[in-house]
Amino acid sequence: MFSILDPTVVQQRDNGRPMLVWALPLGTRAISTGVVGGGIGACEWIVNVRVEYEYHRDPVDHLTGLAAEWNLTGPGTGLLTAARLRDFTTGSDADAECVTSVGLTHPVFAAAPAEGTGWTPGTINTVCWVPVGLGDAALVNSVVTATEAKAQALRDAGVAGTGTPSDAIVVCCPDQGSELYGGPRSQWGQRLANAVYQATYAGAVQWLRKAGE
Repeated sequence: MFSILDPTVVQQRDNGRPMLVWALPLGTRAISTGVVGGGIGACEWIVNVRVEYEYHRDPVDHLTGLAAEWNLTGPGTGLLTAARLRDFTTGSDADAECVTSVGLTHPVFAAAPAEGTGWTPGTINTVCWVPVGLGDAALVNSVVTATEAKAQALRDAGVAGTGTPSDAIVVCCPDQGSELYGGPRSQWGQRLANAVYQATYAGAVQWLRKAGE
């Protein structure tokens, strides 16, 4: 049985910063908000890459270059974050799984006045696996469900915000099957929500503890 809970941790060759790499089974599809490979489609790999807070590179060139360096071929998706990737946290419920990297330097409420302009590296990146095929509508719904679970976990951890300005998410699943629903009271939506909640809550508590040391 495939699992995303133990990603490969490698170092970027040009700066030594870590990145998380997942090689996905053939026949995987995903929905992603990643700057590379975003949207819905086939997905054979995922990378979550740590960058500096003052990030000024072209993100598409950077991520596609890293994929080529590590021989990641075919369709895939890439995420960027300034969070400490070696502190990634996990959650699972009945083979629905989540790995998240949490950084909370700039938490915000979604419906709040905008502050600043321009793109910044996402600081809560969420990678999820559901072991059954989800139709397009269910995949979209799964992103809503996972985001609600993330916001719930942050609230319960005492964070004043529903996320950070540029969080990212990937939900992947087999391309065989067509589950119609991904909401929080559907079978797999509920399991996904539990996995995301566990991972995000653990990551938020860990980040807050280290920030206070």
